[in-house]
Amino acid sequence: MSTPLAPARPTRLSLAVRDSATMLRRNLLHARRYPSLTLNLLLTPIMLLLLFVYIFGDTMSAGIGGGDRSAYIAYLVPGLLLMTIGSTTIGTAVSVANDMNEGIIARFRTMAIHRGSVLVGHVVGSVIQSVASVILVGAVGVAIGFRSTDASALEWLAAFGLLVLFSLALTWIAVGMGLVSPNAEAASNNAMPLIFLPLISSAFVPVDAMPGWFQPIAEYQPFTPAIETLRGLLLGTEIGHNGWLAVAWCVGLAVLGYFWSAAKFNRDPK
Repeated sequence: MSTPLAPARPTRLSLAVRDSATMLRRNLLHARRYPSLTLNLLLTPIMLLLLFVYIFGDTMSAGIGGGDRSAYIAYLVPGLLLMTIGSTTIGTAVSVANDMNEGIIARFRTMAIHRGSVLVGHVVGSVIQSVASVILVGAVGVAIGFRSTDASALEWLAAFGLLVLFSLALTWIAVGMGLVSPNAEAASNNAMPLIFLPLISSAFVPVDAMPGWFQPIAEYQPFTPAIETLRGLLLGTEIGHNGWLAVAWCVGLAVLGYFWSAAKFNRDPK
């Protein structure tokens, strides 16, 4: 009589995936139960979009050589989509800081769960929220006149991939900021460059229109090449070297943020 086979033991990878999925559900539930932070951060790019289109739109469109307000809407929306990602990831820094200071991380350390699943749950949850926020801001842009009729299906796919990659990169940086912050308020302040940098990029005006001394500040930062690449994909403008620069920035920031976050998280608690 044959003996029944023992059930296969789960592999380390399957356990990591299971624990990460659990942490992802936890973070998405937190975001659903406490939506005020996400909504407050999401209102910033929407208000800037409406302000610049309806208050400054005609003047700014004339300044960039457009005929009417619609030209500036087309110019503005790609930059605001990437700014939306920066705004959303501030919530990630605050959430990580809250977890570190409320003692839940210390409890997780004593449980039989994959150590990295806590951070993975935060990162994947933030990327999902960022993509949802980008879709919402994009819908507002379409409602007020943004159109991308010349982009092919492949260009749309590339644009979506760039947005996800950019979100992943900024999220890992935000996680690191949350881990090094003593409280949620400090985490929010530390992550403010993620909103400030788009304001001094090519999101609102071309780099060539800025004062000469300021142009390097706007050009040599992650947002400007990503914005110009997204514009090229959606509007058919020239991308040039911005494409590989945007990817290089994203990969570099993601790797830096990952190792920074992992090193800080794996330290023994104080």
